[in-house]
Amino acid sequence: MATQTKELKPSAASSSSAGKDAPFPFLDLKAQYATIKDEILAAVQDVLRDQHFIMGPQVATFEHEMERETKACFALGCASGSDAILLALMAYDIGPGDEVITTPFTFVATAGSIARLRAKPVFVDIDPDTFNIDTNKIAAAITPKTRAFLPVHLFGLASDLDPMLKIAAPKSIPVIEDAAQAIGAEYHGKPVGAIGEIGCFSYFPSKNLGGYGDGGLLTTNSEKLADKLKVLRIHGSRTKYDYELLGMNSRLDTLQAAILSVKLKHLHDWADARRRNADRYRALIDEFGLKNVVKAPQVPAGFVHVYNQFVIRVKQRDALKAFLKERGIPSEIYYPSPLHLQPAFANLGYRAGDFPESEAAAKEVLALPIYPELTEAQQRRVIEAIASFHKQAQ
Repeated sequence: MATQTKELKPSAASSSSAGKDAPFPFLDLKAQYATIKDEILAAVQDVLRDQHFIMGPQVATFEHEMERETKACFALGCASGSDAILLALMAYDIGPGDEVITTPFTFVATAGSIARLRAKPVFVDIDPDTFNIDTNKIAAAITPKTRAFLPVHLFGLASDLDPMLKIAAPKSIPVIEDAAQAIGAEYHGKPVGAIGEIGCFSYFPSKNLGGYGDGGLLTTNSEKLADKLKVLRIHGSRTKYDYELLGMNSRLDTLQAAILSVKLKHLHDWADARRRNADRYRALIDEFGLKNVVKAPQVPAGFVHVYNQFVIRVKQRDALKAFLKERGIPSEIYYPSPLHLQPAFANLGYRAGDFPESEAAAKEVLALPIYPELTEAQQRRVIEAIASFHKQAQ
């Protein structure tokens, strides 16, 4: 690979020519802020005037808005997407000796939350077309210790939930949706987050609905679960200095809730723009004759993708990424190593080769800019550069 990378470096002349176009960011939050600045400042000013920073009225307002957005009966803010997963598992009293089935091709918080409770993440390989957990392989991973399924709606595309729910129902196994990257995504007409027993969302700034700091949320249709989650997120307390459960401090800040309420009004327009950009990428890949070397994201029938990331698959991924960087074109790798090969999970005993689809994806995935404010010219520049790379590689 090192030799191939060296051979594909541009000449001084080509570097100079490419430099005429200024670099642009992978995600331009400044451009987004410019369009909603007055709304944001007014919302923040309201909170500063009231000085009610913890569990202020804006939190309840945003929770109700998210109930409408997800069609869930209950929505509960918390401090982060990672905490949302942790709280969901805690609501089912998952702990030492328990097993939770999930994917190794995801952000560390998914399996990390399981491990923090001293339960065991049980990995199942992915579908190479969607990057999501392969539901055909779930049944074989179930043991008497299985306490939950934790699918991830990766990159903004829902996991195939119906087969999973059919497996889970007769065994009374709850399905907890990691929807951190997928707010607004749909699965056969249903918004993600309220299809399983609990949905977990993140408002990290890079998400389609991102705050100005950390934030998260849980959704559920169960009044009993909602009540327990309310107690768990505030130190296990229902009334001050009275602790019925061992909980944690995980509340959504009032300032974040106020900001998220403003941004939620624009979420669907932003998602539409991301889908238009995704369609344009596909058209450009076609136009430049790259369909045989660049695999664009797949969207099964009945799914609505929200493209938190636009992730392609390519050979010589690392060389291509370096080639793009030299031309001021940003890209990111989600994720360079599946979790079963990470040192933090070495105690699980997995080895290279155990999950071949996840391992293959980790070597080939490359995320291209997809944010709503991305211009057609910038997208054309991305695909032109990819075409130039492959032409030199021939």
